[in-house]
Amino acid sequence: MALQDTPDTKPIQAGVIGWPAGHSLSPRLHGFWLQQYGINGTYEAIEVRPEDCHDFIRGLAEQGMAGVNVTVPHKEMACNAVDRLDANAKRLGAVNTIVVQPDGTLAGSNTDGFGFMENLKTGAPGWAPGSNPAVVLGAGGAARAVVAALLDAGVSELRLCNRTRTRADTLAADIGGDIGGAITVVDWAERSGALAGAGLLVNTTTLGMTGKPPLEIDLGPLPITALVNDIVYTPLMTPLLEQAKNRGNAIVDGIGMLLHQARPGFRQWFGVDADVTDALKAHVLAGLDQ
Repeated sequence: MALQDTPDTKPIQAGVIGWPAGHSLSPRLHGFWLQQYGINGTYEAIEVRPEDCHDFIRGLAEQGMAGVNVTVPHKEMACNAVDRLDANAKRLGAVNTIVVQPDGTLAGSNTDGFGFMENLKTGAPGWAPGSNPAVVLGAGGAARAVVAALLDAGVSELRLCNRTRTRADTLAADIGGDIGGAITVVDWAERSGALAGAGLLVNTTTLGMTGKPPLEIDLGPLPITALVNDIVYTPLMTPLLEQAKNRGNAIVDGIGMLLHQARPGFRQWFGVDADVTDALKAHVLAGLDQ
């Protein structure tokens, strides 16, 4: 049960650290849940300079905090600041959730892959890994989490395509090697052809995001039965999703990944397994206009 707000109960404190951090939607997201479940707690954006990150994390218990989310540019640095990492954070080399344990030690995890898969499950309940290949565009931190999650879910073949081939090669070696080398790296110039026979297309790049260059790709080779997901949520309906929807593909937008990745941390800090609802989605998206 959630702790009810009483004068005798000290608020549970959590937050998100980054540099900068003021743009984060996480305080709006967690604040909604805190109010919904009547929890006596706080969640704030905390700007931490890169040179101060290690010491700040090491001092979480002393500050009386239950833990923090970690955003750019601190996700990699946080790996070296916690006392132990879960297997996923260790594999990805990045932490996005830190929980202060009862003995004051710090446990680091990465919930991005969980958020990605939960978003697909809820946004497209009929989709399953199956035998059709998945195509992932991009090779950054989000791509690493997405690729690992898809391989863990049982995708038999994953085609990885990035503007810089060497980054894709590195990701494939780091992640694919753990699961039998199920990743095929495809040159960026061949990205449209890589869609032939695919059952899933995921864009993890910033191409198509507000203020960024467009994602230029021909969806012609992509089967109509394939699911298309863009992890970008500004705009919510990206040109890629518009194009896919207009040709008859099922689509899943990117905001759900943000919402679902927050659930494990909230549960561990505040004691409630929070629900992702349409009301939450609308509330968080409204923050983009402020």
